[in-house]
Amino acid sequence: MSRVSDYSWRGAFVARLIIGFAAAVTGARALWVGCAPDPKPRVYFANHNSHGDFVLLWSSLPSHMRGSTRPVAGADYWGKGGVRSFLINKVFRGVLIARSPTAEDPNPIEQMGAVLEGGESLILFPEGTRNLEDGLLPFKSGLFHLATRCPDVELVPVWIDNLKRVMPKGRTLPLPLLCTLTFGTPLKLLEGEAKADFLSRSREALLALTPEEA
Repeated sequence: MSRVSDYSWRGAFVARLIIGFAAAVTGARALWVGCAPDPKPRVYFANHNSHGDFVLLWSSLPSHMRGSTRPVAGADYWGKGGVRSFLINKVFRGVLIARSPTAEDPNPIEQMGAVLEGGESLILFPEGTRNLEDGLLPFKSGLFHLATRCPDVELVPVWIDNLKRVMPKGRTLPLPLLCTLTFGTPLKLLEGEAKADFLSRSREALLALTPEEA
């Protein structure tokens, strides 16, 4: 068996383990309230409370969409080799970007745009960092620049509920709690829409998916 096929087999095996583990721990429910699952290129943008956010979102997609949906991740955290590198490259096929790019680094928007133009989807967290409080942090400008770069691609808001209680900061083992992912109505950049207006509209679309307290 070649090195490449060996890694491919290992990646598929680990992916199945992760999907099963995520389902067992979180009992995750995917609620498609604003759109239907579709394998066409999309950007799924979500709130960010835990390192497990993209894992749960990716795991909750239908199996025929998972292989063509790639999380956007920070190269500084995931690109250091070892287990992290194996997971992000061989299991999730993540798009590693420099969060503070230098002149020598690839342009993150071009990296993401190329993935979308190649027929695949992205998972993106526009807050840019984990938010340990309720609500949302202000969105970074990347979502706007990506929408400008790929204006025909649908941007789907996804609210991830309860995961920060499953894996709070500093905890090694997860707590088994139910989680819900709510997929909203796709957005696109409007003609002539200013950056601030677009980011505000996108943020409000995501906040609108927050479950109401019983």
